[in-house]
Amino acid sequence: MAKLNNNYLKLKAGYLFPEIGRRVKSFSDSNPEDSEKIIRCGIGDVTEPLPLAARDAMKSAVDELGSHDTFRGYGPEQGYEFLRSAIANGDYRTNNISVDDDEIFVSDGSKCDTGNILDIFGNNNRIAITDPVYPVYVDTNVMAGNTGEANDDGTYSGIHYMPCNPLNSFVPEIPDEPVDLIYLCYPNNPTGATATKEQLENWVSYAKEHGSIILYDAAYQAFIQDPEIPKSIYEIDGARDCAIEFRSFSKNGGFTGVRCAFTVVPKELMAETDSGDRKPLHPLWSRRQSTKFNSVSYPVQRAAEALYNDEGKNQINNLITHYMSNAEKLRDACSDIGLSVYGGKNAPYVWVACPENIDSWGMFDKMLNEANVVITPGSGFGKAGEGFFRISAFNSDENVTKVCDRLKSIL
Repeated sequence: MAKLNNNYLKLKAGYLFPEIGRRVKSFSDSNPEDSEKIIRCGIGDVTEPLPLAARDAMKSAVDELGSHDTFRGYGPEQGYEFLRSAIANGDYRTNNISVDDDEIFVSDGSKCDTGNILDIFGNNNRIAITDPVYPVYVDTNVMAGNTGEANDDGTYSGIHYMPCNPLNSFVPEIPDEPVDLIYLCYPNNPTGATATKEQLENWVSYAKEHGSIILYDAAYQAFIQDPEIPKSIYEIDGARDCAIEFRSFSKNGGFTGVRCAFTVVPKELMAETDSGDRKPLHPLWSRRQSTKFNSVSYPVQRAAEALYNDEGKNQINNLITHYMSNAEKLRDACSDIGLSVYGGKNAPYVWVACPENIDSWGMFDKMLNEANVVITPGSGFGKAGEGFFRISAFNSDENVTKVCDRLKSIL
């Protein structure tokens, strides 16, 4: 009989967001009169229309595909040169960061890339992950066989967990032992925290000293308002020798349903073979993508390219202003009722301490049942997330105003 991948059997019952969806559906089925009132501030899905520049570029690209003279079939697996060049120039070189066009690998999402990147690493690496954390980092390592069984508290043996809490401003301490792969996400999901240049310099120094590689998820970098906070790990000297960066158009460009992102793999980035030889990772990731991926459709890549022209940049800025205004309102509402509030200043997520004597799933149920608002329980992001909940600022101004009023009415 065919054998399955036993590592999948280690996974806990369900991924966080499907479980939220299950509970919301159960509530809606039982309370049809309230289902129309539900406002979703749980999953970080955008709500505003695609920027006009992207829509126009996509329509034009579709028209190209309708003509023999301009039709295109399969594209390059690493992404079309026009988009790779636009990214390298628009996100990096104009900001005095050295990144070559061919170090950009276009994909259909950072979620996919942060999991798929494990294909080019061995199974004997020591994994360091922040807690709380975006669940994909943990679950994909479980699936890849990089962990032991789940413990009673939901953690997995074989992972070095790095607690993040108000005492360290949700930026973890440097490990006191060697680790090989380090997951960092700033601005952070779920806490909305940011890392200073000095903190990132410390991480780069640690990685270079121990031969570690930082897997840096910068999906929310466009929401940074403070000019002193780095938007890229490559703003740090030496990071090209020890870091891979993941970025996405999902949140800043409204592409959650369109799907386009990219990963940066510097050519000088090395890892060891089992025999101790040092080999570059850039050709391995290129080979992985060429074998397992056909890149993103031509119209979508043209739409992403359009986000870098003047019209596209202005429209992105308007979207970011809208969502960050929502975040400010949510922060203020939670503060006004005496809750401890974090994040929401340089990220579209507000991280809130639960009221006394309510755990995070209890707070989820209270918000759903009494306020008809969907939030995300902090414990869904890990052991250290217990006692907190996350509110997403991705919504309309009208809905956010309602959420603020409903929060105040039940607490």
